[in-house]
Amino acid sequence: MNVTGQSAVFGRRKEPHTVIIARGNEIRHFTIRPWVAAFVGSALAAVAIGYLLATSYLVLRDDLIGATTARQARMQQAYEDRISALRAQVDRITSRQLLDQQLMETKVSELLERQSQLSQRHGRLSPILERAESEVGTGDAAPAKPDEHADATGSIAQPMAYSVAGLGASLGANLGASSLGTSSVGDGDTRPFSLWSTRSDPLPSETAADRADRLFVSINESLKAIESQQLTRIATLADNAYKSADAISQALETAGLPVDSDFGKSDVGGPLIPLDSSIIFDSKVKELDEALDALDHLKKEARRLPLANPAPGHSVTSPFGVRTDPLLGTAALHSGMDFRAPVGMPAKVTAPGIVVKAGWNGGYGRMVEVDHGNGFATRYGHLSEIDVNVGQKLAAGDIIGKTGSSGRSTGPHLHYEVRHNGEAIDPLRFLTVGKKVAQYL
Repeated sequence: MNVTGQSAVFGRRKEPHTVIIARGNEIRHFTIRPWVAAFVGSALAAVAIGYLLATSYLVLRDDLIGATTARQARMQQAYEDRISALRAQVDRITSRQLLDQQLMETKVSELLERQSQLSQRHGRLSPILERAESEVGTGDAAPAKPDEHADATGSIAQPMAYSVAGLGASLGANLGASSLGTSSVGDGDTRPFSLWSTRSDPLPSETAADRADRLFVSINESLKAIESQQLTRIATLADNAYKSADAISQALETAGLPVDSDFGKSDVGGPLIPLDSSIIFDSKVKELDEALDALDHLKKEARRLPLANPAPGHSVTSPFGVRTDPLLGTAALHSGMDFRAPVGMPAKVTAPGIVVKAGWNGGYGRMVEVDHGNGFATRYGHLSEIDVNVGQKLAAGDIIGKTGSSGRSTGPHLHYEVRHNGEAIDPLRFLTVGKKVAQYL
């Protein structure tokens, strides 16, 4: 009763499955629980799935192995390609380093050769510039300032030594670093090898070779400036020497005074086509030598002439030429110039020469005559005292006696004559030329 009521409330209970096996007279039966059936089904499903997976693996194994092998081959090829690219990069950088090293050695050799050449020029320029400063030191040829002289000669070795030393230090420190792919401008590449670039141009924008090139350019410009300064200085001195020589020659020729103005010249010509800087320098130095020789020759010629004033600062009381004789009052030729001078004033010779007369000479009173060569002679009359002897050699400005009023004279003064081959010449011509060329002598 209760069981029937319970079944009515909860429904019918599910009975387990029973399997009956009859074999002949034997009958067997098995009761299969639901969970057992579920377990057996799961096991069969697992076996089936395992069989399918095993079968698929056996079928696809060759493809999987081939794909793995191909992937490994690709990775190996990529690695080998990377190694090859890095080796090529190292070889290229090494080759560039060797080329830069060769170029650097060549350029340094050229700079050392130019340094030696400039040092030799310095040795040649020092004496010739000193001579030029002494010969062309006044007038239009203004002397060089000390700093200009130093720039033209003395500053040659210093920039060269500094520059070549700078090249060695800079390139020795930086050129090796650039060959390994590091920066040569101060901040090195600290990245690991695996992160290095394999681009076709891995070098930084500015390498040690580039810095060396800039340094070489700077040194060459400096050397060219020094060479140009030297050549300009030499050319200027030669031009000034020629100008001075021409001025002296023209002044003497204008006054009708004989002078050999063709010294150092010959009847040749044509454009100068130099081969290199050394030939240009040699030609400029030769030109300066010739100009200085010509100027020195003309100076010697001019200094032998009586161009100085025998009584500077004293007025002329009677010029050369026809005048009224101070004693007779008739027209007469005055063969010299009279300079107002007190008694006892030193009388000086106007050019180097040899005393040919020293004593009383008629209307001249006490007179001294000096032979200057080339037919030129000067006379100094009306002296109160004679301080030289015949045959005595004199230099320009030497004292020959003292002024006075001896002989045919109306008062103390200095009578001064210039004669050429015994004929009296107006001394004013010589005094005028002397003023013009004094700045060059």
